[in-house]
Amino acid sequence: MNESEQQELEKIKKECLTYFHQSPVWEKVLKGFRDKYSSYGRFGGKVVLKNLKSQDIEELEGFFGKSFHGQKSVTMSAEKFRQALRASRYKDIPPECLLENFFGEPLLGKQEQKLLRIREKEKIWQKFLEDYEGTVTKSAAELLRNIVKDSDSQELAEWDRALRLGAEIYNHLPYRQRDKLYLAVFAAMLTGNPHAFDNGTAAGNFLYQMIQMDLEIRKIKIEFSEIFPAYKRQKSYLMAGIMLDDISNYAMLYQVEAVKKDGNLHKGMEGFVSEQHIVQVPLAVITEWESLYCPQDEIYIVENPSVFAVLCGKEKSGNVRRAYMCMNGQPRLAGLMVLDLFAKSGIRVYYAGDLDPEGILIAQKLSQYYKGEFHYWHMETADYEKCRSEEVISPKRMKILERITDGRLKPVVDRIEEYGTAGYQEMLVEEM
Repeated sequence: MNESEQQELEKIKKECLTYFHQSPVWEKVLKGFRDKYSSYGRFGGKVVLKNLKSQDIEELEGFFGKSFHGQKSVTMSAEKFRQALRASRYKDIPPECLLENFFGEPLLGKQEQKLLRIREKEKIWQKFLEDYEGTVTKSAAELLRNIVKDSDSQELAEWDRALRLGAEIYNHLPYRQRDKLYLAVFAAMLTGNPHAFDNGTAAGNFLYQMIQMDLEIRKIKIEFSEIFPAYKRQKSYLMAGIMLDDISNYAMLYQVEAVKKDGNLHKGMEGFVSEQHIVQVPLAVITEWESLYCPQDEIYIVENPSVFAVLCGKEKSGNVRRAYMCMNGQPRLAGLMVLDLFAKSGIRVYYAGDLDPEGILIAQKLSQYYKGEFHYWHMETADYEKCRSEEVISPKRMKILERITDGRLKPVVDRIEEYGTAGYQEMLVEEM
């Protein structure tokens, strides 16, 4: 083909594309034939068009030279389309050429697409390994690849982004710099979005997978209790140097001294004991402790902050020193970690909670969780009689009492079921 003929062909090709772009119905037709090509590896099959408008019918009739009057759907074969194209002024444009130019990409059968995807994926993987050469990710690359699995429907660029996000997470876990960061701070540092790794999001779940991978590599097994299942996730993050924002990141203590992991007394806790002041200890500080000391090797734990404050205030004017802790409702990670340290240090626990279904269930869970000597404190039937309120407990809340199996709590449970009202420890503070 000489230059003149080539120019003429290019002109016809442009006119052909202009023609097929002028009506939306042709995009449906050509997309249908492109999908068939992907399945068969050739220009073949049939395309069915449904819910056609009158202008669509007119467009098809003009091209095929056939009446489709009154039809709401039209079926056309690849062979009929090829014949109609040959009968038009665009006879020199093969259907395959039309499809490639209309969509701006080469036609590929499924097997060709699969092989091309494999080659592209391998290129991305080799470039990834090259970019992270010399980082801690390189030695964990295959484990990362097992986590970041791709599907045939996923864009490879998305797979690449996930690999690189995983590498950045793994390389920058705060514990590597002997640091601790809040989750939002870590997320903002890596992605620019403080909520990128929020619990329940895809990226948040991915971060947890990366942390689990890291713990596996370091051969660290997180011990957790089924009583507080969220503890495993929270502790795992903490082992990576990440503190979750959705938990109370402090413990409220009074007259408790701490020994750090380097063997030295924590001077701040020593000072609060000396001054007889309440202290809220951040979770980041608790992670640095090795053991705890309390007067008489015992700690009195209460559920409510107001009761805690009154008891600590009374201690200042008394002659007998007692250590106190406030659990502040449902136990959180900071409180559970302090309990772990108390158990390790051989501290006896005396726990007092509200005498309602939720309070008694919390008490039982703490008793089951604690690995040392644990006593209920002011949670007897006599205490209930003294602190019983007029607040009627709903049937739904009463069903919680069915979960109480500890024989020490059964008498007070029976009395609550008898009266059907809640008891609050604020009414017992003078007794304590």
